Amino acid sequence: MTRARAYLDYNATAPVRPAVADAVARALMLPGNPSSIHQEGRAARAALEAARGQVAALVGARPAQVVFTSGGTEAANAVLSGALGRRGQPKPTRLLHSATEHPCVAAGHRFPADAVEELPVTPDGVIDIRALERRLGALADESVLISIHAANNETGAIQPLSDVVALARAHGRALVHTDAVQAVGKVALDMAALGIDALTLSGHKFAAPKGVGAMILADDVALDAAFLRGGGQERRQRCGTECLPAIVGMGEAARIATEALVAEGVRLAGLRDRLEAGMRVRAPEAVVFAAGAPRLPNTLSFAIPGLDAPAALIAFDLAGVAVSSGSACSSGKVARSATLSAMGVAPELAGGALRVSLGWNTVDEDASCFLDAFERVLQPLYKRRGYAA
Repeated sequence: MTRARAYLDYNATAPVRPAVADAVARALMLPGNPSSIHQEGRAARAALEAARGQVAALVGARPAQVVFTSGGTEAANAVLSGALGRRGQPKPTRLLHSATEHPCVAAGHRFPADAVEELPVTPDGVIDIRALERRLGALADESVLISIHAANNETGAIQPLSDVVALARAHGRALVHTDAVQAVGKVALDMAALGIDALTLSGHKFAAPKGVGAMILADDVALDAAFLRGGGQERRQRCGTECLPAIVGMGEAARIATEALVAEGVRLAGLRDRLEAGMRVRAPEAVVFAAGAPRLPNTLSFAIPGLDAPAALIAFDLAGVAVSSGSACSSGKVARSATLSAMGVAPELAGGALRVSLGWNTVDEDASCFLDAFERVLQPLYKRRGYAA
């Protein structure tokens, strides 16, 4: 059956998988509070802990390290609240983050303004490792928290976390947090192998319900004051009764993503490459952002000189294709991309940036639908230039 629309905005949110929806429905029928000791409470607790194990397995952590939150933003805000530290050592007094971090990091921290430094990125949107090394060298006597996302939400550029951790360990008094919201479920992440101190994620990016996430803390790292205080849930690291149905759904989504990670990565990369090749045939002047860096297998970010992003988004939508101009975290507004500005992209080109992101329910037909719509979107632009698309 022909689809009425092609949904190609998975980096904004992934549609919930049917198996996940079923798991949520079953959890909704569990009457107990996970903190209660009676039979109903123990059943709820068992479901909660099973989900904790599934989420931990997805990122190479132990279940005891997983702290459930309402999403990636709360998790990142908590980690960057100033309360995170390695046990027995002074808490970080300075925050270093890349110029392309999500606003939940760049604007969500609680460090004083004069204690925050933004690190440059390369033209492909990858953290400038030498700049980080120089800053750590200059801050040899300070405790530092470094926050570098695992992959960029707009361009898909994958960051060299192993290099970041190596520099942090050489410094001796630096912790590393990664906002892994866009990477989890799309590429392999092993928190233990990488040596990450804190990792944050959001379930709806890998086909779980919206409104659930987690912060995952290394064994020797903790928050000395919970971001949300109350009854002492989640080992007093995040108080408040857990949203059991959403957490169970995230656990199921994590289980499926873990099992399908390699094969799905290959499949989506093939679809993305088909889209990119077809786009270049139709618009040879297209600029693909982060083309020289390792990218998420599902993400294609590009611009056509002279093409206006807001107008193009409307045209794609009318043609039955859902894409975006980048981040979906600006209350529906299309604004100039801070990420592309940090990469040195000219404002007139950045103003036409579009993002196509694929996922578990994307098929060849969706790719064909996009390319057909792309030709129609280009027609007004080429007509103004005096030649046919």
